[in-house]
Amino acid sequence: MPQTTSKSLVSLINTSLKPELSRRQFLRRLGVGASASLLASQSIAQSLAIDITDHESAQLTKDDLPAASIDANPSLVANTKATSAPSQCLNPSIETRLFASSNVGANEVRNQLALQRMACAGFKIQNPAITERQYLRFAGTDSQRASDLQNIASGAIAAPKLLLGVRGGYGAMRILPSIDWRTLGSIMAERATVLVGFSDVTAIQCALLAQGKMSSLAGPMLYSEFGKTNPDQVSCRQFAQALSNPKLTIEVNSAALTSEQLPVIFADNSSQMITGTIWGGNLSVVSALAGSPYLPRIDGGIVFLEDVGEQTYRIERMLYDLYLAGVFKGQQAIVFGALTGTGEDSYDPRYDVAVVIRQLHELTGLPIYNGMSFGHISQKSSFPLGATCQISANTAGGYQLSFADYPTIKAEAINVEGFWQQA
Repeated sequence: MPQTTSKSLVSLINTSLKPELSRRQFLRRLGVGASASLLASQSIAQSLAIDITDHESAQLTKDDLPAASIDANPSLVANTKATSAPSQCLNPSIETRLFASSNVGANEVRNQLALQRMACAGFKIQNPAITERQYLRFAGTDSQRASDLQNIASGAIAAPKLLLGVRGGYGAMRILPSIDWRTLGSIMAERATVLVGFSDVTAIQCALLAQGKMSSLAGPMLYSEFGKTNPDQVSCRQFAQALSNPKLTIEVNSAALTSEQLPVIFADNSSQMITGTIWGGNLSVVSALAGSPYLPRIDGGIVFLEDVGEQTYRIERMLYDLYLAGVFKGQQAIVFGALTGTGEDSYDPRYDVAVVIRQLHELTGLPIYNGMSFGHISQKSSFPLGATCQISANTAGGYQLSFADYPTIKAEAINVEGFWQQA
């Protein structure tokens, strides 16, 4: 482990953790549960892809914790290096509202930095004060958090062009019954509003699609990405691309983010082309919604799933939750993003994610596509959920996802370099 990383970790331990914490409590404070001990062979700075020296990192949640970095796309890295110099900020013109459905973002300096960057990138945030709310661990009371979206559904507040999640963690499920999703979806469709988030915000995105018939964007959030000391420039560029490109495509040529032991395409006919509505998100949240009216029921759909810090047996249990609830029936395919931080099974190291996904393929008979570059990782590729998705094999032995039928924002209104501007 690099010396600087070791010092950062020591600083985190000394300043943020009580000496009487048990090993399990220590790992939970780091944010990924007991399986975190199984990540020790990796560089912690690379594995978490966060600013570990920040004091608020002592209360990390899943949206803060990319458990792996992916190999950089050389062209993207080249572009990043070429544009490292400060850029001119745009006059913010994209009407934007924040919604804070989950954990509080407790570091005010980080909040302010994120807000400044969004403005520099061209986004005019109308309700920045919600970053100051807190009730227990949440970003406000249930009523306050629900009002971020319900006020739009009721007509009290006009729908913006962008609805950006503040952060994930936990809490979104608590507010689902308090929102008129059908009306909200209708208003958002008329305004062509883009709602963005992932992790715990999956609950919001699923409810919006299930009851409001409205798409959203799986992408980075205010506090957990744009408030970092050094936001991931590749993720920022991919976010801007997904926001502005009405014909987004994503190429996947490796299964490594899901499991190095799996093929990229796990199907009886790897050359088939599949077209359907892509939906899903964080596996923990999707499985928790099974049996509720907030889980989409889409005929001929394509299910996307990702997660972090969950041991292999827990991943399988959640997949069985969905299988036994009949969620995979009528679906055309399953796409896995990053399943990171699973570690090694304490009973038998041969029991891993690859075994679980092979079992899922046998159970469902569905083609499974692995390694999509989204989840709790750096260099993530944002993409629309609830949109039309076509999956086809590419010439490199992998696959391509092509998206259509989702709202976008004019590219010229976005200053992508503003997302990582330094204060």
